[in-house]
Amino acid sequence: MSARETVLGRVRDALTLAHRPDVTVPRDYRTGRTLPDGERLALFVDRLMDYRAQVHTCTADRTAEVIADVLRERGARKVGVPAGLDRGWLAAYDGEVREDAAEIPAPQLDALDGVVTASAVSCAETGTIFLDGSADQGRRALSLVPDLHVCVVDLSSVEAGVPEAVARLVPQRPTTLISGPSATSDIELERVEGVHGPRVLDVVIRTDA
Repeated sequence: MSARETVLGRVRDALTLAHRPDVTVPRDYRTGRTLPDGERLALFVDRLMDYRAQVHTCTADRTAEVIADVLRERGARKVGVPAGLDRGWLAAYDGEVREDAAEIPAPQLDALDGVVTASAVSCAETGTIFLDGSADQGRRALSLVPDLHVCVVDLSSVEAGVPEAVARLVPQRPTTLISGPSATSDIELERVEGVHGPRVLDVVIRTDA
């Protein structure tokens, strides 16, 4: 028997012998909050910018134009996209577009200059974007390995608070939460970006979608 199995066995024995009273977990969360579109947008943008994300607002008919401008400004000549992304969003982009697939090893994604995805839902209060692995968002590695992530968010998918946003998710789907570019701090609180995800996050918010 390995040391790991020994330790886990002792933990299981202790739990079996311990008295564990029934616990009722309160579920009276504050729910049902709403905000007018303008206020919800302003709050969401404020939170995103606080996280050092770059925000671009546009109407749905300008999606391709804005994405192309963002990729051009970032110098992205080779971008990855999930298989289900609306290719019309890349119609104005003159670089190379590579469709992702499960059989592509994650390290190969590092050769991409960036990635463009859609999103499932977002939370204005926390500035958090939720990806759920849908066809237009792709696998988790696609949004974590490339250094640039251009994420399209429809204002209609932005909820005021966390409970409202979570209620729109499908629990069985893999969920990735994004709150700004990847960043952490060392022991001296020096901010370091790009440690476990993209250093650059550009959010394209479609205000009429």
